[in-house]
Amino acid sequence: MSNKAVINTDKAPAAIGPYSQAIKAGNTLYISGQIPLDPATMQIVSDDFEAQARQVFKNLSAVCEEADGSLQDIVKINLYLVDLDNFAIVNRVMEEVFTTPYPARAAVGIKALPKGSLFEAEAVMVIGD
Repeated sequence: MSNKAVINTDKAPAAIGPYSQAIKAGNTLYISGQIPLDPATMQIVSDDFEAQARQVFKNLSAVCEEADGSLQDIVKINLYLVDLDNFAIVNRVMEEVFTTPYPARAAVGIKALPKGSLFEAEAVMVIGD
């Protein structure tokens, strides 16, 4: 018997491929990469990097909340930026949406993301104590 469960919310964008928004295994939640789609329109929210970063964290937060958690329960986050010149902006946004201790993190510069997004983040969250 598996203790794996799918977590899905309409407050975050629907999957645009063969994956789940998140999978809960035991007390760990594995959150799929979120790009800055508005869940209502499934369109990129803006061409502005900061607006995109804020939407990505809003989408991550919605998935965390659906699993009875919050961004503060994230223990590891991976960031993907099309332009590493936006690194300072993503750091500033993270300082606003997270409190210390901050999650462990990787930030990677990449060539392209789905739908022309400038930013994507995936995360691992621990639920409960």
